[in-house]
Formats: sequence, structure tokens, C-alpha cells
Amino acid sequence: MLTASAAALPALLATAGCRSSDLFAGPDPLAGRPALSHDVITLQAVIAAEQAMIKVYQAAVDGRLGVEGLAGLLAEHRQHLGRLQARLVLPPGFSAASGSASPSASPSASPGVVPARLTIGRLRAAEQASAADLLRRLVTVQPALAQLFASIAASDATHVVALGG
Repeated sequence: MLTASAAALPALLATAGCRSSDLFAGPDPLAGRPALSHDVITLQAVIAAEQAMIKVYQAAVDGRLGVEGLAGLLAEHRQHLGRLQARLVLPPGFSAASGSASPSASPSASPGVVPARLTIGRLRAAEQASAADLLRRLVTVQPALAQLFASIAASDATHVVALGG
């Protein structure tokens, strides 16, 4: 009986000339999939930037730049990525790749791009850009996400010091 009632609801509403949102508070359940929230889109952009940072550090650790301590910084970035990904909750039907990342993601940390001449100076610049980008995003997201971004930005700032900046 409940199944028949649920199946008949859209037909009843259409006949009555109503939208389901006229009867229910909140988003219209018959209007299709809602758009991703600003926080989710921002989080996806930050995750993409963190993945790019990991690629740069991995290239440095793999021998393109022989500096002591880089493996530890790489491990910290992997921890950051894990914490960011743990916060990403997508509604059914969305994949991590289906949402669009914010176009304001840090250009120094473009996904998949490893600088041709990787130097300590470029690593420092990438860390500084990452920290600045995260700090800029603090005022645009919910407090719990802002707290995570601030924590990662602080870590990135310490990386600049660890790299001699």
C-alpha cells in the first residue's frame, strides 16, 4: 500500500498542478539531483591542489632533487590529503571527478604538473602559495572546514621554514 501511494504521488501532484516543493519544505525531491554545495566544490579544489603538491614532492623525493627531509614533508602532505578526502561526502550519483573544482585553485599546484626544473625555491613557493590559497578560502566555508584548512595552511607555512625559507 505504501509503495502504491509513493508511486502515485507524482501523478497526483501533476494532476493537481502542484510541484512537490509546494507541499514539502526543503529541496524539491522530484526536481532531480541538487547541485553540489560551495563547500563541496571548494573541498574538491583543495584536494586537487594537495594531490598536485604530492606529485611535486614525489618527483623531488624520486631523485630529481636530493634534499634531506623531503620524504617527511611528502608524508605530511599525504596525511593532509587523507584528512581532506575524509571530509568529502558526495551525494549518490556524484563521483569525486563529476563535480567541478573551483577555477581559483592555486596555479602553482596544478594537478599533474611537475615543474621542469624542480628546485627548493619552487617547493617553497608552492608551499607559500598553498598556505595563502587555504587562508583565502577560510572565510568562504563552514567553520569545521575552515579549521581544517587553517591547520593545513599552518603546516604548509612550517614547510616553507623547513625548506630554508
